[in-house]
Amino acid sequence: MRGSREGLSAEHVQPRIIYEAKPGSPLEVDRNFYTRLARADGRRRVEQFVVPRRSGRAWPVRAGQIFRITAVEGPQVADLNVWNLHNPRERFWASRTRQLHSAHVTTFDRLWSCLPYLRPMLTITGDSVRYGRDADGAGCHDLLGTRCDPYVHKLLNGEEFDLCCHSNLVRAVAPHRLTELDVHDVLNVFQVTGLTPEGRYFVKPSPARKSDFLEFFAEIDVLCAISVCPHGDLSVAVWGPDAGDPLATCRPLGVEIWEPPPELLKGWTSPAASDYRGAHGLQCAPQAVAGLGPRRPRRGDKPRGA
Repeated sequence: MRGSREGLSAEHVQPRIIYEAKPGSPLEVDRNFYTRLARADGRRRVEQFVVPRRSGRAWPVRAGQIFRITAVEGPQVADLNVWNLHNPRERFWASRTRQLHSAHVTTFDRLWSCLPYLRPMLTITGDSVRYGRDADGAGCHDLLGTRCDPYVHKLLNGEEFDLCCHSNLVRAVAPHRLTELDVHDVLNVFQVTGLTPEGRYFVKPSPARKSDFLEFFAEIDVLCAISVCPHGDLSVAVWGPDAGDPLATCRPLGVEIWEPPPELLKGWTSPAASDYRGAHGLQCAPQAVAGLGPRRPRRGDKPRGA
């Protein structure tokens, strides 16, 4: 039997959540604090713009600000990338976020940065879709998959095709002196996905309606970028025997940036990067391991080769 070992089937083994935190860890957010931010009437709008269909855009958000991605005309998927505004080596880590929270994120979940930083970059403060889990086990705001790209399109269809989220993100971040190598795995906003019983990745049409939104609180200064997915609301197949042109299902997305009332941020501090200093068991300083420079010689050090 597939999934069995020595006669014991996988159904007899109870699954367990592997990343269980001790009480008081940063996974336990102050829900009252983020609820107050989401409901604040005195927030001040700093910026507002619309990203046209099948395009991308990048923008900065300062620590303590809130931004919202909105389906301004109806269902449409967005692919989101996030970097530390001052250090693009620190960027969103989709797979660790999936392990710490869920394959599909919602209010009070956080978007975590990569190693060696591992801190919350954004916290979700609002999700008007509230999709939950459907009969097929699918959820919304996807971390199972990643962005569409011209390389996989060439692999599957044998075509040169630049209308992909990866390409949109590459163009969006170029003015910020970032390159294709900085584009990373995404949060698929408004996208419904799941796994078949055989473990195959599947999608469903986006459930977002006009004015639906996903809202984030910036824990640190970040640069955000979205691609307004050229596959639109994912109701039209792009690959396979039923492939078609999804242009008619493509719509723009709106972005708003807000500053909450200062009194609501009283007592809040931007999280520091991980304070792990173990150097991975190597006999050198942690900053050298992290690529921040060599360890300075210390009194008593033996010459190399001694």
